[in-house]
Amino acid sequence: MKKIVFALAIASVAFVSCKKSEDASSKISSENPATQNEVAPEASATTTTVDGQVETAVTASKDGTPVAKFNKTEHDFGTIKKGTKNETEFIVTNNGNADLVIINASASCGCTVPDYPKTPIKPGSSAPIKVAFNANTAGAQNKNVTLTTNTANGTEILTVKANVEE
Repeated sequence: MKKIVFALAIASVAFVSCKKSEDASSKISSENPATQNEVAPEASATTTTVDGQVETAVTASKDGTPVAKFNKTEHDFGTIKKGTKNETEFIVTNNGNADLVIINASASCGCTVPDYPKTPIKPGSSAPIKVAFNANTAGAQNKNVTLTTNTANGTEILTVKANVEE
């Protein structure tokens, strides 16, 4: 009986002493407000249309966060043949006050391969993001590339479209 009571006491202490675990994004957000997934109070979001392309940018904030502005966020390859490899290039410009870092680029499908700059982009500088699309399936295609960045948004989405014919 003493062993059972002792085991229950140990289990109770262990259960009560456990702290709530935090995920990495909450630690980053609490340590560095510039990496939160929202626009800083000093910043403002704007959307403009240039040659039919929609661009979303955040004007530079006062706290020194990077701001990613793209020449386009969507590319339409039009009608292409099945089995072909198609490439496009998105240009990202850092309109912020700190280095822009693209931490990762992941595609929504294995047929889409992004190639992004691995070094920080200085304020006022630009860099290409190349996206290769292998047309393996016939029909209308719409693929996203998600960039994980150190901007106020935290992520940026680029899209490639195509109508793939046999």
